[in-house]
Amino acid sequence: MSVNYQQLKRFERKLAKLATADYQKFCEACAKELAARLLAKVIKRTPVDDGVLRRGWTSKSEQEAIAGGKKSAVSFAEELSIKVVGNMYEIEIINPVSYSSYVEFGHRLQGNIGWVNGRFMMTISADELEQQAPNILEKKLYTMLKEAFDGN
Repeated sequence: MSVNYQQLKRFERKLAKLATADYQKFCEACAKELAARLLAKVIKRTPVDDGVLRRGWTSKSEQEAIAGGKKSAVSFAEELSIKVVGNMYEIEIINPVSYSSYVEFGHRLQGNIGWVNGRFMMTISADELEQQAPNILEKKLYTMLKEAFDGN
């Protein structure tokens, strides 16, 4: 049996490179990508009347949404702060428009004369992303490993 010592040394260098990778930065990038994807989904599902509710997903306040501030889901997600709780990375996505919860979950009509069904734009989008997240994260991890092992 023969062993190529040079190949083992190259493998050792690649493992050392992987060991010095910034995992926190990688996890934050993953969290922000998932947040951007969630925002893109929920914005697409949000009904449009005057556009305020849709703009609310990428606004910090209802006034900003009313004023017409428009950011892309990706650029807004990049600005969001990440909270690390144990080994979990959390990003809070809210719609600051005052009536957003009524559109999401439904509401009674004025005078209790009926019910308007909710649109569940966030609920459906979050469920959909939860199903897709493992594949998305697997691809990002594969890319990181490929860079570590294919690079010099």
